[in-house]
Amino acid sequence: MDEIKTGQLAEMMRHGKVLAKECPSREILKHVTSQWGVLVLVVLIGGTHRFSELRRKIGGVSEKMLAQTLQQLEQDGFVQRVSYPVVPPHVEYSLTPLGDAIARQVEALTNWIETNLPEIIKAQQAVLDQK
Repeated sequence: MDEIKTGQLAEMMRHGKVLAKECPSREILKHVTSQWGVLVLVVLIGGTHRFSELRRKIGGVSEKMLAQTLQQLEQDGFVQRVSYPVVPPHVEYSLTPLGDAIARQVEALTNWIETNLPEIIKAQQAVLDQK
């Protein structure tokens, strides 16, 4: 295992070296590019949502995965969670300014995928046909 010289980790944490095994930016990358992370960010571009609204809009996500994803994105500073002291509990999720910036990047990626989906499917089928 490669040793990290004194100060190198701090430098990586300030600037990020995503290709380095120890780089903390990898964990953030994992959160924002996970299937559910991407979809949560894209939905929240449209504004504030309650948990149940997010779950309805994001087909196939379980309550557990949605809760975990929201917690990760909140810990990373991308999502703001506001809980109102009412009965029944009322919790809303929205993007922080940092979250809006990363969500726009993720949205561009999802738009590119959707635009190029026919070509991607065609390429996938060509590979399958060769097998």
